[in-house]
Amino acid sequence: MHLTFAHDPRGGESVTLIRRVDGAEFKLFSYSRKHRVPHDLAHAVTERELGMRDGIFGCIAAGAVFGSMEQTAGKKRHDAKVRSQRILKAPNSIGMSEALSSVIHEAVEKDLPAPYAELREMWGVSRADPCPYLDEEIERATETLRELCQLWESSSDPLVFPWPKPFICTIEQR
Repeated sequence: MHLTFAHDPRGGESVTLIRRVDGAEFKLFSYSRKHRVPHDLAHAVTERELGMRDGIFGCIAAGAVFGSMEQTAGKKRHDAKVRSQRILKAPNSIGMSEALSSVIHEAVEKDLPAPYAELREMWGVSRADPCPYLDEEIERATETLRELCQLWESSSDPLVFPWPKPFICTIEQR
């Protein structure tokens, strides 16, 4: 999957251009207009750097379509709606992605150090098992987002964000 974050010409925060491996292309419109760093970029960085295959972008790579997405090119699958519903109903990490990316996003927005304790505390709010992320992974996610924030603010050019091929949500075939 190929992600490009573009400054929203309508004056909003950003538009994410998504090209999936099946050839479908989408625009994902961001809801947030109050941050320096686009909310969806914070999600993508957090999910990629922490290896969350079944977060928002891993689910999109697998075929999920959210209400804030608009298909702009490519052939629509005959079962697109059913597949999307099946992906989104299956156990996934979308809620956890939202929680963890908000912690990393806040640290970057407020120019704070990597949020090791805050991220682990947020994990513990939803999960009983120990947080699986090492300090190095949390640091990498925070610093990557910090670097991309600087690029985002310094240029009106689109920001290309590589999405790893194996980072795709898998669903059981029923």
